[in-house]
Formats: sequence, structure tokens, C-alpha cells
Amino acid sequence: MTFQQELNSWFSPSPIEVQSPPEINSKAPSSSKLPFPDPNGKPTIITFLRHCGCPFAEKTFLTLRNLAASHPNINIIAISHSTSSSTETWLDSLGGAGPIQVIVDSDRKIYAQWGLGTSSAWHVLNPWSMFSVFKLGREEKIWNRPTESGNRWQTSGSWVVDKEGIVKGGEWQRVRMIL
Repeated sequence: MTFQQELNSWFSPSPIEVQSPPEINSKAPSSSKLPFPDPNGKPTIITFLRHCGCPFAEKTFLTLRNLAASHPNINIIAISHSTSSSTETWLDSLGGAGPIQVIVDSDRKIYAQWGLGTSSAWHVLNPWSMFSVFKLGREEKIWNRPTESGNRWQTSGSWVVDKEGIVKGGEWQRVRMIL
């Protein structure tokens, strides 16, 4: 990781057309990288991560990896917008992907298909976000890691999709209720 790579993560990414997020009980957006319904016939939890290196992305990923280990009857997929090599480096620093399927979407087309665009400076740098980063580091020892690729402006999100490919939840609390 170089200083330039870290600096680049602060630049706004190129604009892309972002669709509306899928509504509950609607058909899940499908693509060649992320087909629905899933061919294995299992329900799916899909999480779109912030940049590799973000402490919130790390906490989310570690939580999902633990969940995947205890729920083998559910597909758990994490989407990264960092490059393949940066995503692999980040995953290695976390002890590997475990039972989670990781899809790299560096052009952010799948993110856009699921209604996830970029955030504002206030979202990234507001005092509550900064306090949450500090608290996560202090309490759980999850600190910001080097950012080799991706950007800090990309938003994240999670959905639950049933085995027929229908969206059943779109918020983390709802994901937990469905389990």
C-alpha cells in the first residue's frame, strides 16, 4: 500500500447510474456474477461492503463469517468494490473468507443495481461516524486498515433473498429477525 493508494480512496468515484433499491417482496436484481434465484436453492444474505480497510466493513464481515459458520443452510455473500488483489489481501488479514462467498464488483455495477451509490462528506466524516470508528477500535480492536483500492464514499447495505429469488428483508435488524 502506498500513500497515493490511500489518498485515492478519498477521491469521489466516477458516477454510475444507480437503480432504486429492491423493495421487500420484489424479485431480487440478478446478474451473471450474482444470479437469483440461487442455483443451490438456499436463501441468501447479501452484504455490500464499504471499502476494504474500513473498520465497519471488517466488523460486518467478521459477524457474517461467524453467522455463516453456524448457518450452513444459508448462502452468505459479501460484495467488495475493491480490486480482486486488494480484496484478497484484506481477506487474508482477517483470516480468510471462511464459508462466505466473496464477489468482487470493482466497477460497482452490482452495487448500483441494488440501489447503492455514493454518500456525502457528512455521512463519512460526521462526528457520530468518527466516534463510532474510535469506539469500534477501542472496544473491539478493529481499526482502519490500509486502503489499497476502492473508495470511502461507496455506501453499503444488506438484503435477505429467499430461495425463490424474492427480497424478504433490507435492513440488518430485519435480517436478524428472519433468521
